[in-house]
Amino acid sequence: MSPSPTFKKITEATSHYKNLDKMSVRTILSSINKEDMTVPKAVQKAIPSIEKFINQILPKMKKGGRLFYIGSGTSGRLGIVDASECPPTYGVPFGLVVGIIAGGDKAIRKAVEFAEDSTTQGWKDLEKHSINRKDTVLGISSSGTTPYVVGALEKCRKKGITTGALACNPGSPIIKLADFPILVVVGPEFVTGSTRMKSGTAQKLVLNMLSTSLMIKLGRIRGSKMVDMLLSNYKLIDRGTRILIDELDLDYKRANKILMNAGSVRSALKKNRKK
Repeated sequence: MSPSPTFKKITEATSHYKNLDKMSVRTILSSINKEDMTVPKAVQKAIPSIEKFINQILPKMKKGGRLFYIGSGTSGRLGIVDASECPPTYGVPFGLVVGIIAGGDKAIRKAVEFAEDSTTQGWKDLEKHSINRKDTVLGISSSGTTPYVVGALEKCRKKGITTGALACNPGSPIIKLADFPILVVVGPEFVTGSTRMKSGTAQKLVLNMLSTSLMIKLGRIRGSKMVDMLLSNYKLIDRGTRILIDELDLDYKRANKILMNAGSVRSALKKNRKK
């Protein structure tokens, strides 16, 4: 699906600010900050769409379905960041939430020229994960026109795979294609066309909301505590210890010993619940 000849990308519109190169550093910083303040309000307007998407895919994930993020450039990297944080934060299996970027893993650190321009590679990359109808695919593209993402969503639709889309341009191809579109209109960027700025911030906020809501509803939080987090470094061990101190009224040494013996906060709480 290609954009119509009359389609205009708000994300590519000229900045509201002129002569950036003549601004003082303070003015640049203040202006960027002023623009950034508009992003949460734009995300707020999209909450009903985000809610619909979550409510649709939650039952699928409870039955073993996976969530895939697919994008290119900044959008792809943000998807990978969000997906990679789910296992250590919530103790879910690697592969429950998967981030895929045009150009493969090397594109995480360095741009791969023209990788986003293929209309077929996105689906090929999904196929490597044995994508099926139990799964859900969220296409992420600030412009909403990235061929890599558009092609992947078109193929998913043909295969009966549930799709979502996260974009910043009304009427863009992925918004029209997706079963559950999420549109966050942040307007022109401070630096014209630099969608790693407000558009990227909007995507990060939405992805935080998506994964956090899903993990809470999948039972990975107790109260407000990350009871299933992996004890993979001293910071997380310390956090787990302090959760036990708070929940079980223990001193630090005792709480730490119980945690390390149990192997997780959840197990420690279950074995040492107050009578």
